[in-house]
Amino acid sequence: MFVKDKMTPNPVTVTPDVSISTAFGIMKEQSFRRLPVVQGGKLVGIVTEKELQQVSPSKATALSVFELNYLLEKTTIKDAMSRDPITVQDDDLIEKAALLMRTNKVGALPVMHGDRLVGVITESDIFDAFIDTMGFRNPGVRLDLRLENRAGSVASVINAISQAGGNITHLTMHGDGELIVRISEENSETVVKALTDGGYLK
Repeated sequence: MFVKDKMTPNPVTVTPDVSISTAFGIMKEQSFRRLPVVQGGKLVGIVTEKELQQVSPSKATALSVFELNYLLEKTTIKDAMSRDPITVQDDDLIEKAALLMRTNKVGALPVMHGDRLVGVITESDIFDAFIDTMGFRNPGVRLDLRLENRAGSVASVINAISQAGGNITHLTMHGDGELIVRISEENSETVVKALTDGGYLK
């Protein structure tokens, strides 16, 4: 699965000279928590809701509403944004995006096609990709199997499921020998019995 399969394409962007008041309004209206910052067609930064709050006047201030609004309009995105953000290419694997987010402790990445911004991918998109890979949204039966570390072990399980009339919808292999298989509900009891008889299931 590639980043382009899960990203939000054509993201809403702002320029560095936009006021934080305007940015707050966009985030609230669109239910965003971050906005890419573009200048002259080039990505120059990203700004998050938290960063906007950090440069906003404190709620405990003695300033009047007029003074608060003036400051919110005067302060611009360039005063709050993170410059030169970490990015990912749209044809990168989804796991690369997940690793970059985890390593750099960020909740989203701008997605590029070459040097052109084409999307944004977030933690929620990564979660969706994991859910889809495991098939949790689809009806069916999940089977957890522990296989021997030998050539052909996965093929033998697939063959056993096929011979029992099972239909594999999702399959994931972990490095420690754990094979997770999701099959359609039809013939699932027959498949489970065949795998149990074959020593694949306990």
